[in-house]
Amino acid sequence: MKEPEDIDTGRHSATQADYADSTPTSAAADEECGGKGGLREMFMKFLLWRERHVKEKNFVIFLSLVVGVLCGFAALVLKSLIHLISSLLTSHLSITGGNYLFFIYPVVGILITVLFVRYVVRDNISHGVTRVLYAISQNKSRLKRHNVYSSVVASSITIGFGGSVGAEGPIVYTGAAIGSQVGSLMRMSPRVLMILVGCGAAAGIAGIFKAPIAGMLFTLEVLMLDLTTVSVMPLLISSITAATIAYTFTGYNVEFFFMQSEPFVTQRIPYAIMLGVFCGLVSLYFTRVMNMMENYFGSVKNRWVRMAIGGALLSSLVFIFPPLYGEGYGAIEDLLGGDVGSILDGSIFYSDRKNVWFILMFVALIILTKVFATSATNGAGGVGGTFAPSLYVGCMAGFFFAYLTNNLFGLDLSVKNFALMGMSGVMSGVMHAPLMAIFLTAELTGGYELFLPLLIVSTLSYGTIKMFEPYSIYAMRLAQRGELMTHHKDKAVLTLLKIDNVIETDFLSVRPEMNLKEMVGVIAKSHRNLFPVLDSEERLIGVVLLDDIRNIMFRPDLYRRMHVDKFMSMPPARVVIGQSMEQVMKTFDDTGAWNLPVIESDGHYVGFVSKSKIFNSYRRVLRHYSED
Repeated sequence: MKEPEDIDTGRHSATQADYADSTPTSAAADEECGGKGGLREMFMKFLLWRERHVKEKNFVIFLSLVVGVLCGFAALVLKSLIHLISSLLTSHLSITGGNYLFFIYPVVGILITVLFVRYVVRDNISHGVTRVLYAISQNKSRLKRHNVYSSVVASSITIGFGGSVGAEGPIVYTGAAIGSQVGSLMRMSPRVLMILVGCGAAAGIAGIFKAPIAGMLFTLEVLMLDLTTVSVMPLLISSITAATIAYTFTGYNVEFFFMQSEPFVTQRIPYAIMLGVFCGLVSLYFTRVMNMMENYFGSVKNRWVRMAIGGALLSSLVFIFPPLYGEGYGAIEDLLGGDVGSILDGSIFYSDRKNVWFILMFVALIILTKVFATSATNGAGGVGGTFAPSLYVGCMAGFFFAYLTNNLFGLDLSVKNFALMGMSGVMSGVMHAPLMAIFLTAELTGGYELFLPLLIVSTLSYGTIKMFEPYSIYAMRLAQRGELMTHHKDKAVLTLLKIDNVIETDFLSVRPEMNLKEMVGVIAKSHRNLFPVLDSEERLIGVVLLDDIRNIMFRPDLYRRMHVDKFMSMPPARVVIGQSMEQVMKTFDDTGAWNLPVIESDGHYVGFVSKSKIFNSYRRVLRHYSED
């Protein structure tokens, strides 16, 4: 249905509602400002004063500093809680044999977490990074207030009791929520809210790892915010502020002690290349199994059955492989420190700690089972991320590669160096973030002298998994639903647009049994040249184009004989409510139509969507989110 003459000329121009509503409700405003009365009036006066006297760019810099401080302390609280709970539970355990308490701790932690989430939070807080991505692309960068604290409490219980997940996903969720709440309180626009959400996520990573550069790169590569003149300074300030707080309260030591006793030489580059490909394949295995297990747990509808299955699997794996307990950072420190045999401490296989081939088999099984332990933790109802597990698996993969190569071929590859390089490789592959993986590994360990091999391994791992998986473990589900905002500017703007906001409903409808005279009467009342044909149940069965009946509409002799069902036509395609704007635009391109009918999934007519309406909205959103 090509109708260029029906282009809107301003009658239905897009508004800010097409992509955002930056003003909270009055009730929410009252609550945010500390209640009704004088305090609220003072706060509103402050907002007006700020708008008149402080430029938005400068105010965003100040807010990014505030977000960095808050996120830095949130990271401290989370790390302290995890360490406190874990120390209380495990400090008395034996390292020379199996510990049957490992059958109990993870299940108890998951049970407490499930009860907390179900009866206190009353909301789904799992998959923190994915939910931040969803908030940015689909929810105007708004996150709920309880996200400021709920993930911290739930993940500290889960991990402290032995859940085989990481604290980084929850701290990203918490930091993003802090940024969202600070921006909402100050009535910032959706564009600024997006930047502050990114600042919170960057500050969370920087605070928990003491890694400011990695924090900023996480926001750019994983959350896919664009690096612009507006965003770069707030992201840096938030990251540096959070890292400074971490250094101030926990000392200037790096997260994992690493001393490079064996320099990397150019003769080892071929082995670094092989490690990069190996890490890419390990990343693919990790991603595919994680998806498979998530789908399995999602198919189990009863939450208590899910908890029983996941808890049993997790506790069994932790008992057999104690390094799977919690984040597993102790095992990483041991391997980076060269203490290979300690990987068997606290296990039923302690007596085999000097058996080289048994250690290799043990580490290989840990690499294979870590993803099952992580997915079982989250599937059972625990709260944690896949950030730390990817670091952990990477360290084990690098160690396994070097240790196996040395013992098979009599080489002297540095096990410590390759364990460090493996951390960067698997993290790069799982998260599709090679730059962040390189800098995070270097900042975590102080291993800057290994920058070249880190670059090689990280890049090759990313290139390897890219051949099989186009999106990261966080983004793939949103991408499949067309709800992911990426660095592709055109796709990003289409993601921000919503089909509901561009539907036009001022088309007069007709019935198939109406005769031509009645049709002419409807035409006389309409300012459109397109008419939907609906049945008695308001379902769309066709359309009438004015051009198609122009040659007969002035023939009175046909008024009684011709009916709508004789001259109506079928639309070239139909848009269904819920489709992404990218799918809608593809339909326009495939059909060459100018207007397309919009229906509900059951066929009920809703309205029409036109290219002109979408183009107007597109220009407004692009201009709004691209202001520098």
